[in-house]
Amino acid sequence: MKAEFYPLQFYPILKERIWGGEKLKTVLNKPIESKITGESWEISTVEGDVSIIANGDLKGKSLTEIIEQWPNEVLGTEVYARFGKQFPLLFKFLDAREDLSIQVHPNDELAKKRHNSFGKTEMWYIMQADEDARIIVGFKENSNAKEYVESLENKTLLTLLDDVKVKAGDVFFLETGTVHAIGAGMVVAEIQQTSDITYRLYDFDRKDAQGNTRELHVDLALDAINYSKVDTFKEYTKVVNQSNSIVDCPYFTTNFVPLDGEIEVKKEGKTFTVLMCIEGDFEIEYKGSKYQYKKGDTVLLAAAMDNYLLKGKASILEVVIS
Repeated sequence: MKAEFYPLQFYPILKERIWGGEKLKTVLNKPIESKITGESWEISTVEGDVSIIANGDLKGKSLTEIIEQWPNEVLGTEVYARFGKQFPLLFKFLDAREDLSIQVHPNDELAKKRHNSFGKTEMWYIMQADEDARIIVGFKENSNAKEYVESLENKTLLTLLDDVKVKAGDVFFLETGTVHAIGAGMVVAEIQQTSDITYRLYDFDRKDAQGNTRELHVDLALDAINYSKVDTFKEYTKVVNQSNSIVDCPYFTTNFVPLDGEIEVKKEGKTFTVLMCIEGDFEIEYKGSKYQYKKGDTVLLAAAMDNYLLKGKASILEVVIS
């Protein structure tokens, strides 16, 4: 059976978090009911959290199902050759009403050895930030495992870590091993490798509604951490009606597309494309049909979709594997 592909949307997978809030509803119009919803997983093949198609003829099928049936057509020839039938990325929106825990993610080698998983290289696009909102990214100065362990014992870890004030439009690229935390008061679009492996270092001694603290992974993190000072902030251009490169790494390429009018996009079947609408609204015109999107929408364009038009006035994150 040959599939006729079209722009695919998925039901959001909503996650309650101790640090979550209600902005995913008020800012991004997600169908949340809880007052502590922290994450909306937009496209995922993480085990137990596989995205289900929400529109068109393939509605009700999972992303893994259609990849299994049409791997080259969905993923693209180059992506399939490299990753097999694994969808290599995970797309999320996050609402941090409170600070997230301070954490680190292992690299591919360590994650494969310990968890049979990808590592977790990721990037953040700050969609909304309250005044004085901050993030933690890496160490202020080069450090080492001994200093890190002593700071945990003395509850002085925060004095070693770099914190950065953020505003809407800021982008941060976090390679594996970078100690980090999203701070309170922001909505973030997150693009990352398909992995849910997180080592939690410090959680501000918080307790949940049942009075329990969350598990820490201090020992596991020891050889996962990059103790060097790192530069995570990404400068990028914003030329209207073209793809402006933000991040180009071995795992994904993310471009910023300020759409004001119309763009013709041509594809060659090598990779899928994901579009995240971070401001405004737009439509995709493909084979005579029109598909409408607004802020907070995420759409997967299968590799088999060749040429299409983008129309509207919007800011879009465009993600491919290159």
